Amino acid sequence: MRNSNINDKLNSVFYPRSIAVIGASRRPGSVGHSLLANIIDSRYQGIVYPVNPKAKGILGIKCYRNVIEIPDVVDLAVIIVPPQFVPEVLEECGKKHIRGAIVITAGFKEIGGEGIELEEKVKKIITKHDIALFGPNCLGVINTDPVSSMNATFGTQMSKEGNIAFLSQSGALCVAVLDYAIESNIGFSKFISMGNKAGLTENDLLDYLKNDPKTDVILMYLEDLADGREFMRIAREITNSPTNPKPIIALKAGRTLLGARAASSHTGSLAGSDRVYDAIFLQCGVLRGETLEGIFDYVKAFSSQPLPKGGNVAIVTNSGGPGILATDSCIRYGMNIASFSPNTTKTLKKILPPTASLNNPIDLIANAQHEEYEGTLREILKDKNVDSCIIILTPTAFTDVEKIAETIVQVSKEFKKPVLSCFLGVYDVSRGIEILEENGIPDYRFPESAVRALSEMTKFTRWKRRPQTGIKKYKVNKSRAKKIVDSVKKEGRQFLLEQESYEILKAYNFPVVKSFLAGNERQAIEAAEKIGFPVVLKIASPDILHKFDFGGVKLNLKNKTEVRRGFQEILKKVLAKKPNAEIRGMIVEEMAPEGKEIILGMNRDAQFGPILMFGMGGIYVEALEDVTFRLAPIRELTATMMITRTKTHKILQGFRGEKPYDIEAIADCLKRLSQLVIDFEDIQELDINPLIVYEKGKGCAIVDARIILGSEKPH
Repeated sequence: MRNSNINDKLNSVFYPRSIAVIGASRRPGSVGHSLLANIIDSRYQGIVYPVNPKAKGILGIKCYRNVIEIPDVVDLAVIIVPPQFVPEVLEECGKKHIRGAIVITAGFKEIGGEGIELEEKVKKIITKHDIALFGPNCLGVINTDPVSSMNATFGTQMSKEGNIAFLSQSGALCVAVLDYAIESNIGFSKFISMGNKAGLTENDLLDYLKNDPKTDVILMYLEDLADGREFMRIAREITNSPTNPKPIIALKAGRTLLGARAASSHTGSLAGSDRVYDAIFLQCGVLRGETLEGIFDYVKAFSSQPLPKGGNVAIVTNSGGPGILATDSCIRYGMNIASFSPNTTKTLKKILPPTASLNNPIDLIANAQHEEYEGTLREILKDKNVDSCIIILTPTAFTDVEKIAETIVQVSKEFKKPVLSCFLGVYDVSRGIEILEENGIPDYRFPESAVRALSEMTKFTRWKRRPQTGIKKYKVNKSRAKKIVDSVKKEGRQFLLEQESYEILKAYNFPVVKSFLAGNERQAIEAAEKIGFPVVLKIASPDILHKFDFGGVKLNLKNKTEVRRGFQEILKKVLAKKPNAEIRGMIVEEMAPEGKEIILGMNRDAQFGPILMFGMGGIYVEALEDVTFRLAPIRELTATMMITRTKTHKILQGFRGEKPYDIEAIADCLKRLSQLVIDFEDIQELDINPLIVYEKGKGCAIVDARIILGSEKPH
């Protein structure tokens, strides 16, 4: 639902002047009763109208037989009637010119069959009447802004006011999250159950929250995306805003939407849904959580603390062991243990006892009091080498936990640097934790959790400060490539011969090795002499995809005799394994010098479009799975990041005395591949494996390529 007045209609949902609860009930414990009671109990600032043809009043409020009878303007309808009556009720809402609706009722597409048909009716009605719809099959919506103060959900408490917006596809999860948030002293600006997303989707809501002054952090639980490309565009606008960037933290769950069909290319077999969502989130600056506990660890920090300016962390503890654990976690998550300036070390030496360790992590020892914490925290936060701080406290007989907590709160307010705490224990430190969290210092049960949250904050800072690059456009011979694609389609084939794949890549100026298609032994020998020995022979057949599996390749042929013999041996092996195979001849190509083997690839997903892959090449690519994915088109920096985010990158930089390899040439190939697959939607899958990379400045060479057209795969 994308149109110009969507934000106005969403205001009718989040800030309604009046609400009709259609299906309100007098029966305690029912959804209709609980929801009406929640609206009243939340001190809603507008007028509420219960609608029930069998009741004159509910909870002391006059009831109406239907929404048409309500004499005043209604902004929002909350619908809790049996599913078969929902279309009729929505028609009445349309006639009443109600701009927003929340359908709590279940029994739609989630049950299949008739439910799917019923949901299609709902979609047609809301489109016809231009109604902004949440649901069906949802928990409802909460807006904690005192201007509205609306809890239009059932069976849950009102959230405390906060700056976190939460969007969820799971209503049951919403109940658990709200309960957890209340227990953990976490507040929300908006709390939204999306349900089946028959109307409003996560994209509409993100577009609204982008400019919501009450929201600083966006938290999402997703099972799918309505439009992955649109999600990326809006999310990027939010996280990349030059004036008010907001972190988006997502927990993605659910089975693959990309299909479980067997793939016939390396890229297809490796590009699972999880990897694709990783790529989507990385390309638009969305931080991905692995667990519910983890994402709430993140939002506690993001919602209450300033972002760090860099990755240099100071750790203060009164116990060596937890300090070491925090240090190990910092290194694991890509942060630095800050080196203090000489002035900081000099001052710390004066204010701390001789038994304290002045190196980072600073160990104040077990009998440290609030004075030691105060002096140490102030000095390290003043240090320009320190970007953030984690404070660890282990309760002992000597520690005044509450006083230390009050000191941390007081000192941290003097600086614009994030301070996270870890008061170890439960009962002995509970009041101290309350003091910290009431004053915006997030506390974590274990050091590793605090470090992980801080690492996500640091990651978001790096995202905001990354260089901005565009999409490079190469001068290519697109018409030459199109002729080949059209010719193959005309034959009714999906699988291109390797020589055809080579010709398409050459049209886009990829570094393809010299090669010729030979129809017989004589032509093969002539081609070998033209190229220069040694050469490679490969079977050319539309019926054979994996040539090595059929004995269809001969390497390092040094003379005419070896070429003739190789030609005969390949034919014999291939026809023995597949007697009916159509043989088009042999590809004769130059034997490329040795280098490092990598793979480039593309798999076109039905929902997200072309997905590019980079990784370690050769026969072990699927075993090692050292690969990264991004959605095309890619920006110039993205091409480089695809390479740097793999273990292969360490090898390419020069490992154990080797000279560095030509990473720039690989990045160039990735950008050309991006342009090619955007230009040709007919290309379903593409593998370049291997791409042989040489020393820096010496480029690379493509010695094998596979292109598949259309959605069907050859047998």
